[in-house]
Order: sequence, then C-alpha cells, then structure tokens
Amino acid sequence: MQALASLIGSIISGEASEAISRARRAAIIYTLAGLLVLCGAGFLIAAGYMRVAREVGFLPAALWFGGGFILLALILIGVDRLAARSRARREARRRREETRAVVSTAALALLPAVLASSRGRGLALVLPAVAALAYGVWHENKPDGDDSKR
Repeated sequence: MQALASLIGSIISGEASEAISRARRAAIIYTLAGLLVLCGAGFLIAAGYMRVAREVGFLPAALWFGGGFILLALILIGVDRLAARSRARREARRRREETRAVVSTAALALLPAVLASSRGRGLALVLPAVAALAYGVWHENKPDGDDSKR
C-alpha cells in the first residue's frame, strides 16, 4: 500500500513540476514577445515621426508627437480614475451589505440567549428587539433613492 501511495505522490509532484516548468516557459516567451512588440511599435512611431517631420518640419512634428503622447497618457489616467471610483463604490456597497448580513445574523443568534438569561427582563427586551428587527427589514428593502432624505 505504501508503494502505491509513493507512486501516486511522485506522479502528482511530477505533474506539478511540469506545470511550473510550462508556466515559466510561457512567461519567458510572452515577456520576450512583449518586448519585441514594444520595439516594433517604437520603430513604427519613429517612421511616422519621420514622415510628419518631412511634411511639417522637425520641431512641429516633435511638438505634435509629444503632445499626442501626453494627451494619451492623460486620457489613460482619467479612465483609470473613473474605473477606480466605480470599483470603490461597488466594494463599499458590497461591504455594507455584508456588514448588514453579519450584524442581523449575530443579533438574531444572540436574541434567544439574551432572553433566556434574564426571564424577568425578557419581555422588556422583546419589544425593542422586534422594533430593531422590523427597522432592519424595512431599511434593507427600501428603494435606493430614499438614502438622500436622511
């Protein structure tokens, strides 16, 4: 039985090392391909610059290309900021929903223990607990537009 387990372990570790080897090889190939694409794009930009420089002159062509690249960078940064704000809003909404779920679950789980620990005060706790639960249900199910009225 131990020989079978040893054989299975060696097969699994062999496959894992092969997968790591394939991943490393793919990473190297894609890195080199990316560098070659960047070199090619650089030569294409240089060719475009030479063509524009021949038509309008070297200084105006350099100003146009420099301004164009700066404009592209600003657009890229703006789009990233908009996407980051959207992601932050989504994450905040998700965290709020998770917090509500955890708090309401914890409150419902602790309610029987609190009521059982003090029989005399149990009735005094029932009404506020029911009111808090009703408020939680109402708050969870109200339309999103109602948040601005607070």
